Amino acid sequence: MPTRILIVGAGAIGAFYASRLAHAPETHVSVICRSNYQSVKASGFSITSPQFGDYTFTPANTFANSTEARASGIQWDYIVVSTKALPDLSDDSAILEGLVSKPTAIVLIQNGLGVEAPYANRFPGAAICTAVTIASCAQPLHGKIKHNRWTRINSGPWLPHLDTGSAKPSDARIVELNDKFIRLLKAGGIKDAEAYDHSKLQLIRWHKIAINASMNPSSVLAGCVSNNAMVNDEELYIHLKGVMEEIFESAPKILGTPFPKEFATPERILRSTQKNISGSKPSMALDWEQGKTMELEVILGNPIRMARERGFDLPRLQSLYALLRMAQQSHQNPQMKSRI
Repeated sequence: MPTRILIVGAGAIGAFYASRLAHAPETHVSVICRSNYQSVKASGFSITSPQFGDYTFTPANTFANSTEARASGIQWDYIVVSTKALPDLSDDSAILEGLVSKPTAIVLIQNGLGVEAPYANRFPGAAICTAVTIASCAQPLHGKIKHNRWTRINSGPWLPHLDTGSAKPSDARIVELNDKFIRLLKAGGIKDAEAYDHSKLQLIRWHKIAINASMNPSSVLAGCVSNNAMVNDEELYIHLKGVMEEIFESAPKILGTPFPKEFATPERILRSTQKNISGSKPSMALDWEQGKTMELEVILGNPIRMARERGFDLPRLQSLYALLRMAQQSHQNPQMKSRI
């Protein structure tokens, strides 16, 4: 029997990984598209990649919405969610209603912290795997995917009971499902896909928060400038390093586990960014320029709340969150400015 995978949110990242999973033997990959549905239904995805070359990916099925996916009657082995996490706007776990069966594993390739909770609440007992990627991809036109840099992805089983207690007999199945997902990615050519355990995966989520929570809001507040412009400004460099260090110092205390030595330090991250002359901007800056809602809650709000629950403060992060939340409200509601 082939492995059947459904990608929910086939934007740049979702479509790129879908196209690589489809290269694994006996793997059928379908997608739920949104704005790009008509183009993908007609012609599939065209991918350009410095690593994999130019190729076309035609999904096994292309659905316009979850209703169509449910009507197909297909039992999914994996449902991969790669939508933006915007809990202040919607609960995307609702999209999966009627699609998750007992054998299904839900894989979340999303930024931020706390993204797993809505799915665990809606599908108690479901196998949930949580993934972090640094792949750089864009979709300049509907169905046209440009893979720019990196392919790295780490995925781990979401087993929150291990944070305060012991393992459960059901853990082994979720670990195996996560390991199989990584094997499928490797079979599709993603050589640096790696399986982590629950604890290490949460550490890598916090590690990526150190990057996203410093770069993203700072770019917006600085006028939507590029990452490179920020790290080459003397004062902004100090600010970015301070935010990163706050998270680096607090996360191990919150999780009760130190960062692995191989994780890049703030200095190494900033030096690497100084070498990136592509002019790329953080996703929040792009969302701000396009009038879209930013991922404030999962990148800023949730880390602050998690820290508070454990008796820790993140004052630098809280300042960025407070400023960006008010800025977004006034940006999206011009009438609010007259009341401030």
